Amino acid sequence: MGETPPASQATASQRVALGELAPEDTVLRELDDDGVLLLTLNRPGRRNTWAYDMELRYVALLDEAMADPGVRVIVLTGAGEAFCAGMDMEVLRRATTDPSFVRPVRPSATIPRTVPKPIIAAVDGACAGVGFVQALMADLRFTTARSKWTTSFTRRGLIAEDTVTWLLPRLVGAGHAADLLFSGRVVRGDEAVRMGLANRLVEPDELLPAALDWARDVARNCSPWAVAQVKQQLARDDAADIEQSRLAANTVLDVARGKPDYREGVASFRERRPPRFEGLPADHPRIVLAAEPDAPPSH
Repeated sequence: MGETPPASQATASQRVALGELAPEDTVLRELDDDGVLLLTLNRPGRRNTWAYDMELRYVALLDEAMADPGVRVIVLTGAGEAFCAGMDMEVLRRATTDPSFVRPVRPSATIPRTVPKPIIAAVDGACAGVGFVQALMADLRFTTARSKWTTSFTRRGLIAEDTVTWLLPRLVGAGHAADLLFSGRVVRGDEAVRMGLANRLVEPDELLPAALDWARDVARNCSPWAVAQVKQQLARDDAADIEQSRLAANTVLDVARGKPDYREGVASFRERRPPRFEGLPADHPRIVLAAEPDAPPSH
């Protein structure tokens, strides 16, 4: 049996085996009848390592999800035995050895945080480097005991990237953040949950079903408008004091009381039936990450 040829010399079928897919296949999209959008990082032959075409595809799908009223909750996972094992080694090799390599202009890593719909990451296997970043950019994280979380930056001679030094202490506290960022050590899923890095620990075969169940519960029973406002509140209030948070919430609450979703939420509760909330309109604004504490609500 001959050696596997380099990707540049491989046939189409061999390129697929190597994990070299068409851009539209690097992240798979599946929308169910409840409005739950499943996005799957799909380079299992390379443990879903991050590449620029995958990144652009992921961002494009998030933009599509924002503009689609039928999408209510987003679940992000990885195909095969890894979530995302970091940046593709071929990209890293070229970046460190090829003088002609030009790093492309990349979209902001915080884009998932600006999507006014919940994003939940279902993490199994390796979750490293830029994969770690993508998991942190989600609003919730479910994981397994066998998963391996690592920042890995310092072990590659790099600093913490993409706002990780802002997000991580807010999730796990300053001490745990320093531990993970200084050492780059591997944290298994059970420890990730104990320190607050992940929300829930489940068995591997229950990971995606658990994430989808959570997503479907929110999609079926929660007002998309109200969920978007809460996501905006969480982003805004991180920089606010308690009184600013109270006053801003009162402003949004006045708007909420005039919305059809409020009437429907009360009516469905009184009538003991599932609520019938409308999806977010296609032009609903993004979450503002640097909002002033007294910024108006996003209608």
